[in-house]
Amino acid sequence: MGSQHKRRASLSPQPQRRAPRLAAGRARALGLPTRGTTNANRLRRVDRWLLATQVPRLRDSARPLVVDLGYGSSAVTTLELVERLGPEVDRLEVVGLEIDPERVRAVAADRDPPRVDFRIGGFELAGLQPVIVRAFNVLRQYDEESAARAWDTMRGALAPGGLVVEGTCDEWGRRSAWVALGADGPLTLTLAARVSDLATPSDLAERLPKALIHHNVPGEPVHEFLRAFDAAWAAAAGMSAFGPRQRWVAAVEALGEQGWPLVGSSRRWRHGEVTVRWSAVAPA
Repeated sequence: MGSQHKRRASLSPQPQRRAPRLAAGRARALGLPTRGTTNANRLRRVDRWLLATQVPRLRDSARPLVVDLGYGSSAVTTLELVERLGPEVDRLEVVGLEIDPERVRAVAADRDPPRVDFRIGGFELAGLQPVIVRAFNVLRQYDEESAARAWDTMRGALAPGGLVVEGTCDEWGRRSAWVALGADGPLTLTLAARVSDLATPSDLAERLPKALIHHNVPGEPVHEFLRAFDAAWAAAAGMSAFGPRQRWVAAVEALGEQGWPLVGSSRRWRHGEVTVRWSAVAPA
C-alpha cells in the first residue's frame, strides 16, 4: 500500500459523483452512500470479536470513542454495538456516521450524546479521532485503488494506537470477513461464519474485502490460504460426527500446524472464526 499513500485525489469510484457536504466550515464528507441495507444482529460476529479482543484498547484510551461508519437506513446495528461494548468500557462513546443527511435525520430520536450520537461524515471520519472504526459493507462498490485510498484516509484519522476494522458480511450476518488496520497498515484478516451453513471454508471467499477479493486466484497468497483451509476441512471430515464447529476447530488447528500464522486463542475458533496475519495473505 506504500505507493497508494500519494494518491488521495478522490475516494469515489468511476463515474465520480458529488458527495454531500458537511455543515458550513467543515471538510467535505468523502465517499458515496451505500444501499443502506440493515438487519438486526447482522454485525454480531464482528461485534463479538471486538468485545473479545479490543476492550483493553478502549479501556486504555483517555477517550474511548468508536465510530460506526455507514450504519445504513436504520440505527439498529450502531445501538447494538453500544449495548455490547458499553457494559465493558466506562465512558464509551459511539458515533454513527452516514454520508446521507436523510439517514442522519431519520435516527435523531436515537441520539443520546455523548454515549451515542449520529453525524454526517464519510471516510474522513467527520474530524473525529476514534480509537476504533467499524466500517462494514461500505467499500464493496469501490474499485480496489479507491478502497485503498479509503483505508489510508481512515487510518490517518485514528487516535494514537487506534484500529480500523473494515469488512463485509451477508445480509443476515452468517458469513463475514474483515481486516484490522493499524496506523501503519493492515495487520490481520479474520473469517467468521455460521459453520453449519458452509460446504467448505472457501465459501467465504465471496465476503473477502475489496483488497483481496480479486486476488483469490492461483498463485496469490489468499488463494493458497483458502485452498489449504479447504484441504484441512476435508481431512477433518471425521470430526463431523461431533458437529460442524468441532470440524472447523480441527481444520484450523491443522492450518496452524502447517505454519500459517494464526492469531488468537482456540476459544475464538469455537465460534466459527479464524484470524491470520495479513502478511500471509496480502496480495503478491
